[in-house]
Amino acid sequence: MDYTYLQIAKMIDHSLLNPVMTDEELESGCRLALTYDVASACVKPYYLKRCAELLAGSSVAASTVIGFPHGGHKTATKVAEAKEALGDGGAELDMVVNIGKVLSGDWAYVRSDIQAVVELTHGSGGIVKVIFENCYLEDSHKIRLCEICAETGADFVKTSTGYGTGGATLADLRLMREHSPAHVRVKAAGGVRTLDGLLEVRSIGVARSGATRTAEMLEDCKRRLEVAAQEAPR
Repeated sequence: MDYTYLQIAKMIDHSLLNPVMTDEELESGCRLALTYDVASACVKPYYLKRCAELLAGSSVAASTVIGFPHGGHKTATKVAEAKEALGDGGAELDMVVNIGKVLSGDWAYVRSDIQAVVELTHGSGGIVKVIFENCYLEDSHKIRLCEICAETGADFVKTSTGYGTGGATLADLRLMREHSPAHVRVKAAGGVRTLDGLLEVRSIGVARSGATRTAEMLEDCKRRLEVAAQEAPR
């Protein structure tokens, strides 16, 4: 095996964004993220403060979404959301670009929108993942977004919200990795549902993946590592 359990677990942002999830389900999801020691638990904004309390003292980051899921909020609204989230203990913020502005080619607006959230978040020591929603975009849009994210200091480029008409594809992930500098990481969202799928995106340079099937994937990882250890020559 060319990976450890922790390397795989720390690829996963455990997604808790379904609009009908109850407080009880959100708490259970945060505790699951703790149990499996994933990278983060990404919750609906109103629950972030409780999420941060549950994860305090662990290596699992509390995270939430900004301008979610359509990206059409005014920049000032996104900044206000980010400020609130940081105050609630959020360490990682996944913001949606203004998709209509991307499709309109208003790159100055798109850049300003991203930069405003990045600057505020970095000022508080947090990180920003910029969601493109690739299912609505041409490759030329995705490439330009990668360039802008690098120029504005975003930490991650991310394929999707998981609530558009499509999720992460290998072609998009390769494109984003190719057109992003090494310091900008790539996150897959929507469509990575198995350990094999996670290992496949890892092999092309993806650093994170949003997941709802976290327990199944990581239990599979544990099983495979145990089998490999048993079969290893002594």
